[in-house]
Amino acid sequence: MHMKKLWMIISMAVLIFSAVGCTGGWTAAERDLIENQPSVMRVLTVEDEADLKVLRTPCRDISAKELADPLYTLLAEKMVATVTSPEQDGVGIAGPQVGISRNVIAVQRFDKEGEPFEVYPNIRITAYWGDPEPGREGCLSVPGLRGEVLRWHDIDICYTSIETGLEVTERVEGFTAVIFQHETDHLKGILYTDKLCGD
Repeated sequence: MHMKKLWMIISMAVLIFSAVGCTGGWTAAERDLIENQPSVMRVLTVEDEADLKVLRTPCRDISAKELADPLYTLLAEKMVATVTSPEQDGVGIAGPQVGISRNVIAVQRFDKEGEPFEVYPNIRITAYWGDPEPGREGCLSVPGLRGEVLRWHDIDICYTSIETGLEVTERVEGFTAVIFQHETDHLKGILYTDKLCGD
């Protein structure tokens, strides 16, 4: 009886351990996709049924262990190389757009000197200020289309700092704030076409 109870406790612990993702890390499929694609990754589009399924899948956060893995650095580098490539020439890209259903985006910071591209893991918008305004948008995953969407031009963001592992909160304004909203929508499986004015 004692051994039976002990076995049940061990089994429950294994189940809980697995459920909270403590055995986690990048999956074999994620590792294969990140490591074996060229520096400019294929961008998923709504024109492909399998791609659309990925684009509509909500993303999960990246653990501290996963952020410390060189694979995250490689993904970040490839996301920036992809969005800045002549084929794409975009201002932002999200994990699911390159087939990785993780909470990570790359955004061009038009509000900073040199307008650099920066990568933000575990990003979320925590506050919106003022009133939303209409603006025209396009998307690398929705080729050939543009439409008008209401967005805020003053937001607060929160993300994980790669340097410290701590959460960082920041105020973002202007067109850069619009990009953050567009890209974080991707992380929830939302496309800008879902939010077109008049829809």
